Amino acid sequence: MEKLIYLDNAATTKTAPEVLEAMLPYFTENYGNPSSVYGFASKNKNAVNMQREIIAGALGAKANEIYFTAGGTEADNWALKAAAEAYAEKGNHIITTKIEHHAILHTGEYLEKRGFEVTYLDVDENGVVRIDELRAAIRPTTILISVMFANNEIGTLEPVKEIGEIAHEKGILFHTDAVQAFGQIPIDVDAYHIDMLSASGHKLNGPKGIGFLYIRKGIKIRAFVHGGAQERKRRAGTENVPGIIGLGAATARAVKTLEERTSKERKLRDYLIDRVLGEIPFCRLNGHRTERLPNNANFSFRFIEGESLLIKLDMKGICGSSGSACTSGSLDPSHVLLAIGLPHEIAHGSLRLTLGEDTTREDIDYVVASLKEIVEGLREMSPLYEDFIKSR
Repeated sequence: MEKLIYLDNAATTKTAPEVLEAMLPYFTENYGNPSSVYGFASKNKNAVNMQREIIAGALGAKANEIYFTAGGTEADNWALKAAAEAYAEKGNHIITTKIEHHAILHTGEYLEKRGFEVTYLDVDENGVVRIDELRAAIRPTTILISVMFANNEIGTLEPVKEIGEIAHEKGILFHTDAVQAFGQIPIDVDAYHIDMLSASGHKLNGPKGIGFLYIRKGIKIRAFVHGGAQERKRRAGTENVPGIIGLGAATARAVKTLEERTSKERKLRDYLIDRVLGEIPFCRLNGHRTERLPNNANFSFRFIEGESLLIKLDMKGICGSSGSACTSGSLDPSHVLLAIGLPHEIAHGSLRLTLGEDTTREDIDYVVASLKEIVEGLREMSPLYEDFIKSR
């Protein structure tokens, strides 16, 4: 493939060169096990703890509140399962939303089978949680509220600060899946009253297979993986030192470049949205027009199938997705698009394009030109489109 325009940064990002450079010595030179007592290994323990400091600093947290995991999915599972177990004597009710990542939704289903009650809140047409419905869903037995910071498919930012204030006021734990937001949106766990937060390294130009769960000090969350005494006896297993170094380096890089990088992404995102909506008929933007991730644009094109669109884009060297990478093998329409009220036939024609720091205006122009050509060609083969035009 001669041309490659990668617009699937919500699925994963490329590891930045300086992040890889920081990691490499920990594979071949500084390879000691941080849990060993001799000096060669203790250097790695110090290096791991330094990354906790960097990550905590990005959140306004304390270093001893950062627990390393294998990624965002593990962190989400840990937050829900461990909180449910630890606070079961207080209550058995959990509140989340219908548009969460499947790491939350499937964990909720798992807990329901074990006697917990889970309320899945509706959202409005932009994918925003209604605060009045959240308040109404709270019961005396509610022990946890888990609402994502930003939706991974449509990019909508949730009213996390208001939700955190409500949870704090009611004495309820508040967890947010910030996998898409960390490194893209400034986050202060104290200002937002966040008790637990999940994030993943490969969404911010770090390596795959590493993430973290922020757990506010004093929160009674039990061990998730049993074995050794790593992660202060809450998550056993030899530390993934190269991954942790990479996560710390990616975090420091993301914080340093945040303002300039996201400003550029917003301008290109809005340019993309304006051109697509203005030049391709019978399409819509999914998610909030302005309160969305800086790099996210999600469209639905009537009278076509998203899978065909993705294949045609791939033939032109353009990488996008029809939704979450975790459900790319599914033939069902996106649960997020159904939750915001789209009918199945429109939800099936969705396309998520997520920009990166290397995306250029020329890339966007090429993508829009390709989209116009592909959408027109697919509609010409669509009996539904033909009937629609005749009916007009």
